Amino acid sequence: MNRTQLEHILRAAGSVSGSREIVVIGSQAILASYPDAPSELLKSMEADVYPLDVPEKADLIDGCIGELSPFHETFGYYAHGVSPDTATLPRGWRSRLVKLENQNTEGTVGWCLAPVDLAASKLVAGREKDLDFVRGMFRVGILSKLAVRKVFEELIPDQASVAGNNLESCV
Repeated sequence: MNRTQLEHILRAAGSVSGSREIVVIGSQAILASYPDAPSELLKSMEADVYPLDVPEKADLIDGCIGELSPFHETFGYYAHGVSPDTATLPRGWRSRLVKLENQNTEGTVGWCLAPVDLAASKLVAGREKDLDFVRGMFRVGILSKLAVRKVFEELIPDQASVAGNNLESCV
């Protein structure tokens, strides 16, 4: 997925849900901070999203512009409507959200995870694809180990421990 495709998803998700603020919590949130992110970070064809003010409409997004929908079949990428609880995030993540709004989003604001919060979430999840993504973020210089460790202070101790162990396998 590229930045233009994410903007299209934001526009469509806003239209489907009636919300003008869409939260992006998956890997493609990186496109708000790094519009020209390296291709190794842009392998996913889905954006994990939910409407900020009506998160229960994530299912509507999933049904209308999700996987195997006409939207997906037409454009080759799609939105995955998720719950706000889908990702385990550090306590202060909301204060670090990166705003994505421009003429391509047509009035819909994308609130995208900051790279450090995205990395922390993926390190807690610990799936191989998540760890590969974090390794890629380190490889291209988007992350520093110090910054990632700092947000671990905002996780509960068990989550911080898991994330810390996974971090060691990534750097």
